[in-house]
Amino acid sequence: MQIVSIEDEDYPGPLRCTYDPPPRLYLEGCGSRRACLGGLAVGIVGSRDATAPGLAMARRLGRDLAAAGVTVVSGLALGIDAAAHAGALDSGGPTVAVLGCGTDVVYPRRNRALRRAILGRGLLVSEWPAGSEPRRHYFPMRNRILSGLCLGVVVVEATRRSGALITARLALEQGREVFAVPGPAGAPRSSGPHGLLREGACLVESVQDILEELRLDSSRSGGVVVDSEEVMGGLFESIAAGAHTVDQMADRTGRKAEEIWAELLDLEVRGRVVRGPGGRFATATDVGRRESTGLDPDARRGAGVPPRTKEEQGRRIS
Repeated sequence: MQIVSIEDEDYPGPLRCTYDPPPRLYLEGCGSRRACLGGLAVGIVGSRDATAPGLAMARRLGRDLAAAGVTVVSGLALGIDAAAHAGALDSGGPTVAVLGCGTDVVYPRRNRALRRAILGRGLLVSEWPAGSEPRRHYFPMRNRILSGLCLGVVVVEATRRSGALITARLALEQGREVFAVPGPAGAPRSSGPHGLLREGACLVESVQDILEELRLDSSRSGGVVVDSEEVMGGLFESIAAGAHTVDQMADRTGRKAEEIWAELLDLEVRGRVVRGPGGRFATATDVGRRESTGLDPDARRGAGVPPRTKEEQGRRIS
């Protein structure tokens, strides 16, 4: 087991920049910490009592995201969560399970084999120390970690009172994208996703809907990359012109802050840009020019953006 404190350099950057990050994380598994927690991740959540089509969709999305180089994050619950993890494992990609108990506690027991498979290829993550048994109030709390590790969260089947909707709203508050898979009209498990869609969530029929909304592209070898060199050039041009924060880049380009953040995450992971104090970005070639950027050349913490105000967090879904 590994323990990562919020003061540590390798604490997940996207999570550190949320409103209420856990002071420490307990990690267990063989997956690369950088690959699993570096920010290029999408969460998939939904009903524990899922239908066969819902399970098939969650597994397909998990498989296709992992094949595209995106880490799949979920909660190791029965139903949609388990299907999403299994799909990621089908593709040989990393997957992260965020738990409402200690990482050494097997829960739910029916997912014992899946838990073992995740340990061999991904990570179990919890804010609770070893030996912590699952408690009802732990699960809503863990949802903020699940969404905080991701660029966006996909809801596949959920009733109106589902915990998956809590995760979706937490994702919105954290500035993440919210996606929903439509289902049969009138079906109880369609009510949650349909409600999100009415309020502005992005409709998902295939993994391409997710990648396009996040402006990621898996058409080239090597997994997901930023959508185009033109997009990267636009960000570099904005930074060169003095737009060093995400909000400044959004004002200059007229694009959504969430889109810019997703691209900066990928560029930072690839060493093209560096984030310094105050959430200010510079291109890697300009890092040494501290007098013009105000950046510390050694500030290479995890990808992410500064916490946004409550006013800035209000976006699509009320």
